[in-house]
Amino acid sequence: MTKRYNSLSDFLKNKFGCKVFKVSLNAGFTCPNRDGAKGRGGCIYCKPETMMPLNYKNDMGIREQLYSGIEYIRKRHKAEKFISYFQINTNTYAPVETLEKIYKNGIDHPDVVGMAVSTRPDCVDNEVLDLLAEIAQEKFLWLELGLQSSHNKTLELINRRHTVEDFTDAVKRAKTRNIPVCAHVILGLPGETREDMLATARFLADIGTWGIKLHHLHIHKDTRLEETYLKKEFTPVGLEEYAKLAADFLQRIPEDVIIHRLCGDTSRRFLVAPDWSVNKFVILDTIHRLLETREARQGMKSK
Repeated sequence: MTKRYNSLSDFLKNKFGCKVFKVSLNAGFTCPNRDGAKGRGGCIYCKPETMMPLNYKNDMGIREQLYSGIEYIRKRHKAEKFISYFQINTNTYAPVETLEKIYKNGIDHPDVVGMAVSTRPDCVDNEVLDLLAEIAQEKFLWLELGLQSSHNKTLELINRRHTVEDFTDAVKRAKTRNIPVCAHVILGLPGETREDMLATARFLADIGTWGIKLHHLHIHKDTRLEETYLKKEFTPVGLEEYAKLAADFLQRIPEDVIIHRLCGDTSRRFLVAPDWSVNKFVILDTIHRLLETREARQGMKSK
């Protein structure tokens, strides 16, 4: 571990022997929490446009996005191999026959060594998991599930429209098929205390996810969270406070868990608050310095 935590970049470099980058793909999926199947309007913080790949143009097919993204990332980051990352919206929310075609196009490049699929824990039935397990025989694959919090009261407050039990069930069924699961967690959600957030760390340590992706809470324009913020009903955490939360969280996660991300990032054109969100390098540096000062590492308090 070259850092004080087990980073995804180090894991991928060790696994494939070179620099590996993700290529974000937009398959045009929607979300059951937007189309009325579960709800409308989505989560209170959600703005899908913020996740759109930089090189994306309307009506680009998956294969075109893949090749364009690889060319862009290869030039900018000198990457040699790539992970196809289905990131936008709910990427298992379609008939399995449709998903198979989309996923197969997403790995149709000689330098793609893996695939990652981001989705909701209530949108992974056994047929979908069987398809992912089949693809995992050909390419390295992981499944990303949006948990956000291990507290149902929080999930209800942020309008997730799924439960912690949905997440637990999805993880168990994925594990029976040897599909690695990465959990998404947001620190600083409305109403949550430090103890609540650390309870989510313990929950994930107990359930045994392969990876964890930490985000801090962005307030984006034209979301319900913005309305709450403008009414002064919610105040986001500050940078130093977030760094402390992230460090505390890491210390309670077993050292073999892969940390996919320590913070989110977003564009200033979408952002309302907090203003420090626009520079992820400052956020990462603050977290790294705090870990050094504490002489702390991932897993120190996981027992």
